[in-house]
Amino acid sequence: MTVQIIQFFVSLSLLIVLHEFGHFIPARLFGTRVEKFFLFFDIKFALFKKKIGDTEYGIGWLPLGGYVKISGMIDESMDKAQMAEEPKPWEFRSKPTWQRLIIMLGGVTVNFLLAVIIYIGLAFAYGDEYIQNDSLKGGVWVVEEEIGSKIGIQTGDEIVAVDGEPIDSFNAVFLELINGNELTLRRDGQLITQPIPVDFIATLIEDESKARFLSYRLPFIVGQVPEDSQNVNSGLQPEDQITRIGDTPIAFFDEAKAVIARYSGQETTVSVQRKDEAFETQIRVQVSDSATIGVIPAAASAYRLAEMGYLSIQTQKYGFFEAIPAGINTGVSTLSSYVKQFKKIVNPSTGAYKGVGGFAAIGSMFPKVWDWRSFWSTTALISIILAFMNVLPIPALDGGHVVFLLYEMISGRKPSDKALEIGQMIGFALILALVIFANGNDLFRFLFK
Repeated sequence: MTVQIIQFFVSLSLLIVLHEFGHFIPARLFGTRVEKFFLFFDIKFALFKKKIGDTEYGIGWLPLGGYVKISGMIDESMDKAQMAEEPKPWEFRSKPTWQRLIIMLGGVTVNFLLAVIIYIGLAFAYGDEYIQNDSLKGGVWVVEEEIGSKIGIQTGDEIVAVDGEPIDSFNAVFLELINGNELTLRRDGQLITQPIPVDFIATLIEDESKARFLSYRLPFIVGQVPEDSQNVNSGLQPEDQITRIGDTPIAFFDEAKAVIARYSGQETTVSVQRKDEAFETQIRVQVSDSATIGVIPAAASAYRLAEMGYLSIQTQKYGFFEAIPAGINTGVSTLSSYVKQFKKIVNPSTGAYKGVGGFAAIGSMFPKVWDWRSFWSTTALISIILAFMNVLPIPALDGGHVVFLLYEMISGRKPSDKALEIGQMIGFALILALVIFANGNDLFRFLFK
């Protein structure tokens, strides 16, 4: 938990400072005075502040973001006294519209570019590694059948596409199902296209422990034969792969339960394949009344399954110049994916709003142990989210200011200061309501789930 909190504050601080620099740099380039540059909010007092030139730099005590106070601009400071004076040459309101537009778009531009730069670095340093979706032997395993039936996926199905777009990586299946509207799968050699239920996200949110309801199919490998097992002396050994129960061949672990149930309370024979042995071994086992054979299955890694031919892992390494387009593609696809998620959130019928999270949810995105790859990957994702959220046309956000500037550019008239003040107050109220709602969701999940 402590490591997650540290990563959260390091990442958030970095993103806020760079976002505000995105406003600060063009403002100074265009000769606009920046009165304050703060990490976090300094309501009533600041933890640290120092004035250098015309700008006061500081760190506030309320970690809900940060800000730059630009002269001659109606922002969260609501400095009406300054706006009542005659415009000064160094003020924001005195600058050409195109310069003001660049200043306002600077923050979101930096956030997106930062994410792309991080993705380029990750591609260069680590490359890409994923389980090839069409390589899964025997299709998918529906671990949580109740959720699988909700979306219409059965064990053995091959997931082909979502919204007509082929899925190359099994790792991406879950996110594609959440974002998508139509699923194409192959069952018994036949292609089936069916709608994804509009409230499928709500189904996953209701029990997050079951959200990973799909897996690749596994062989039945014995991990351990406990001392209290009825078959402790049967001859079963760790690493034995069970290939037949009675007269029925077993290719996958998910097939075993139904077959074992046929022999409840009886003895039967199992065939096992042992490492480095050419022939299978026949072992007599006792099946319990509750239809178990008293073994703990082994959790085979994806790498081992790849060696056994159950799936294929694709690895792509990038040189520096190859990493650049790879990083850009990742940034664009991540933004596109988040836009799809946002559309789901604002549609009440999906129930996706129940999954909106605040600071605790964001903090939980970081790993519990420090891992640079995960840290930078998560930071890039949050940077994309900040860029998108800030460009929304809500007064008090960068996007709200952009809307007013576009109105001015099209109509040739500036909105009145009164309209800007009212818009700022409405926007701030909306943002505050969203913050309360998101963190309220976090609290609800903590207390009741």
